[in-house]
This record gives sequence, C-alpha cells and structure tokens, in this order.
Amino acid sequence: MATELRSNPFASPYLDERRAWRRRKARRRVIGLSLLGLLLLVAAFCALVYFWSGATLAGDSVALARIDVQPFGGSLERATAFAPDGSRIPVAVSGGRITPRVKLSPGEEVTVRVTVKRPSWVGWAIGGTKTERLTMRAPVPQVREQWLTVGVGSPVRVTFNRPVDRISYGTGGGRDQGRTLSSPARTVALGHRGPAGSLEVSARQRPWETLSRPVRINWFPPERGRPILLSTPTVNGKLSPAGPIRLTFSRPVSEVLGSARPRLVPRVRGRWSQVDSHTLSFIPSGLGIPFSSHVRVELTHPVDVLASRHLHTVQRLAWAVPAGSTLRLQQLLALDGYLPVTWTPAKHSAKPTARAELQSAVAPPAGHFSWRYPNTPTTLKSLWVPGQPNGILRGAVMMFQDEHHLTVDAIAGAQVWNALLKDALSGKAHHSGYSYVYVHSTVPESLNLWHNGSLVLSSPGNTGIPAAPTQLGTFPVFEHISVGTMSGTNPDGSHYHDPGIKWISYFNGGDAIHAFNRASFGTPQSLGCVELPEADAARVWPYTPIGTLVTIES
Repeated sequence: MATELRSNPFASPYLDERRAWRRRKARRRVIGLSLLGLLLLVAAFCALVYFWSGATLAGDSVALARIDVQPFGGSLERATAFAPDGSRIPVAVSGGRITPRVKLSPGEEVTVRVTVKRPSWVGWAIGGTKTERLTMRAPVPQVREQWLTVGVGSPVRVTFNRPVDRISYGTGGGRDQGRTLSSPARTVALGHRGPAGSLEVSARQRPWETLSRPVRINWFPPERGRPILLSTPTVNGKLSPAGPIRLTFSRPVSEVLGSARPRLVPRVRGRWSQVDSHTLSFIPSGLGIPFSSHVRVELTHPVDVLASRHLHTVQRLAWAVPAGSTLRLQQLLALDGYLPVTWTPAKHSAKPTARAELQSAVAPPAGHFSWRYPNTPTTLKSLWVPGQPNGILRGAVMMFQDEHHLTVDAIAGAQVWNALLKDALSGKAHHSGYSYVYVHSTVPESLNLWHNGSLVLSSPGNTGIPAAPTQLGTFPVFEHISVGTMSGTNPDGSHYHDPGIKWISYFNGGDAIHAFNRASFGTPQSLGCVELPEADAARVWPYTPIGTLVTIES
C-alpha cells in the first residue's frame, strides 16, 4: 500500500527563504573571514619583510664594530669609518666584523657608516638600500690602582679595568719593555722588582689600537706604622738644577702632611704642586737650583724611606746638585764667541727656555765643533779637547768672568752658569773676536799676535835670562793694566822697583808681556817677562784682555 506524502501543515515559504538566506550569509562570512585572514597574513609578511630587511650596527668585543644583516636585508654594499674632522679611516670587513686598517689611539672617536643593499623583490617597495650609523670611541684601558703594597718576594702586579692584550712598562727614559700577552687579561705581573719603586705603564685592549698614555704606578713594602716615601731623585742622590723633586707617599698627601707643604733649604724659587692624591712635585722657576750646591727638603712629619733595602725614619731629605757639564760649558762659550771654535747642534731646536737650558747643562745636546778661522796656529789647535777641561776653555771662562764682572778664578761655578744661561736666553754674544799670542824663545826671539785668522803683528822680544827663564807652556792672561809698577828680586838677591811700565799683561805669576826700554830685542834679557819695544807693546795690549792665551815655546 503506497504511503501518501503529506506536506507539513505548519511549513510556509517564508521559513524556507529564511533558511536559505542564513546559509548564504554563513558562506559569505566564511569567505570574508578567509579573505581577512589572508590579508592579515600578507600584511604580517610585509611587516616582517620590512623589519627584517635592514641591518644592525653595534660595538664589538674584538673589532671596532659588528654588522649583522637581517634575513631579508640583502648584502653589505659598503662600510666606511670617519674621524671627527671628516677624514676617512680605512677599514676591513670580515665575518661581519669591521676592523681598522690603521692604528687608532685609545679613546679616539670614530663614526662607522654601513650601507646594505636589499633584494630587488623587496627594494621596489621599501627602498633599495638601508644605511646605519654608529659613533663610538676606541676603548681605553685604565689602571685600577696606582699605589700598591707588595710583600717581600712577591711580583709587582698591575690590574686594568678591562682585559688587555699588550703592555709596555719602564722608567720613562725610552727603554720601556713591551710584551704581548698570550691571551687578554685584566691583571698582569711585571716580575720581581725592588722593595719600592715606580714604573710608567701603558697598555692596549685590542690589536688595532696604539698603546694608551703611560700611567705611573708605585709600589711600597708593608708599612710599619708610618707612611713610606718614594722620592725621585733618590734621597742623597744627585738632583738636576731643573728639578723636579717628586715625593710619592704610600698614603694620601692630605693624610701625611695635612695642608702643609715641605720646605726647601736653602730657599729656591719655584712652587709645589699636587700631581695626584699621593704625590707632590716641586719645579724650580727662573734659573733653577744653583749648580754645585746642596739642597734639602724638610717635612712636617717623619716618614720611612728605603735605603739599602731597609726602611729608615727621616724628616729631612737631601740631594746634591752637580756642576754643569764641561761639554755644555764649551758649547755655550762657543755660541757666545769666547772660543776659537763654533758649535752646531745636530738638530734644530725651538726657542730656548730656562728649563730646557738647565736640562741641557747636565745633559748636553748632540752637535759638532769646527774651527772658526782659517790658518789657526797648530799650537792653539793642539790645546783643544771637546768635553774635557783644557787651556782654551780655561782662558775663555776667565774672559767671560771678567766681562761679566765676576771673580776671575777660571772656575765655572753657579754665578758663571747663571750668567751663561742668561746670555743664552737673551741671545747675547761676545763680538770682539779671538786673539792668541805665541812667543818663540829661540834666538832670534819673537812675539806673534794672531787674531781672527790673521797674523796681526810679529815683533822681536826678549824672554828670561838663564837664571830667571820664562816658563814654557800656555797660560791665560790674568791681569791687564795699561801702566804699573813692577818689582821683585834679582838673581843676585837684590831688589828692583820699576814704576811706569806700560802695556802690561800678566800671564804666569810675575811674568808678563810689557813694554821695556832696551837697546836691542830678540835675545834673553828679562827676569821671566816678555819684553817688547814700546810701539809694538802698545799694539799688542788691546788684543790681550784677561783670558787671552799666551804660549811660550822653544
């Protein structure tokens, strides 16, 4: 029996349409959400490409800087570096590390600029290149502690604020020791040293840097209740007239001396300055500490100083100031025109200063001497010895003393050096030329006057008789008078007294060049003097001031 299908009496066309609308709306929602999701994915991808299409530039622990190119960044097109003045610093790039090809100084400011070229499929939308810039300073290694306590038998160790790969140390005299470490380290041992001392230390952190500025480190043995003093120069040693005196304490100066300052005896012009928290320095002013003198420093409180590897308690420190160098004395007298030689320095020097001249007085600069005049007598040349006392130098010192109204004793003491240095600083020079007298004591005897390269006069003269001979040798004139009285003892024991003798130049005890009335000249007739006819003596006398050398030869 067939089943009869009957429609729902409650259904209506409206409900069917409603259901169809809902189905269509659901499909549209799914499509819309799918499109929205796709758009979000595209936007996220674009954002990812944008933000990952550049490069990051930062400092590096090994190189100057490091460049990291992002996944969609493409490739590094170029890297450049510049100094603050705009000059280019050549660099090399390897493994993303940017390293200078020239040495940089610690603390030197550098600007690094890199340009990255993006892939073409990215570049059309956000730009073909990306540039990054970074300004930095080369690292500066710094000493952590400058005043160290070092136990007996322990090495001196210096610690830096960061690992260093090379260190240099020494006393600052140009003989520093350098050492490259097998691996960078913060603390470096300088070996076993004396119980106390100081060194100037410099270091670098990276191979492409130069060494840092030297920093002085000081070390002391353990204290025994009082502060320990390290002095430069060493106590009881030699002190340069230019100074300085440097006093370094194991404790801060304020703790050792308070606000007081040491006192110099005898008083020397200059001033104390505090170099750092533990160190005082005295630098003389003017023409420094007198040559050939002794000076001491008196402290307000006792300290311990190291001598012969043992600590000694003192409150007074003493030094000796040496005499000036003979070589520098010759150099200055040659520059002033008091010698028959000139001196030329090995290299051009700047305008002299008092401090530079004082330092040169004890450490002469290099240079060479040469004869000022042609036809210089061989007897005069034979007297000259650079750097050593000799007759030429003796006569020049005496002439300098006389012209500067100093005591004429041929000794280059503090007053001579002060006058010499003043002349050097002012450019003052001696302009009267150079004279030399040589006397032949073989018959016929003669006196010869040489001046500025020429023989001015050759005159017959008389030397001493066999009973009172004129001594052979070279002597400087020590007294120069136009007229005077000569008196003495004859060989037979009688006395003579001759007033009114003209044109006298004493050169050896009572021996002198002078005028004398004789019937003849050219044979031994005097009591040791060199007698000349009055006219010739008058011509010779102006050329023989104090210090002029007179040679008596056979």
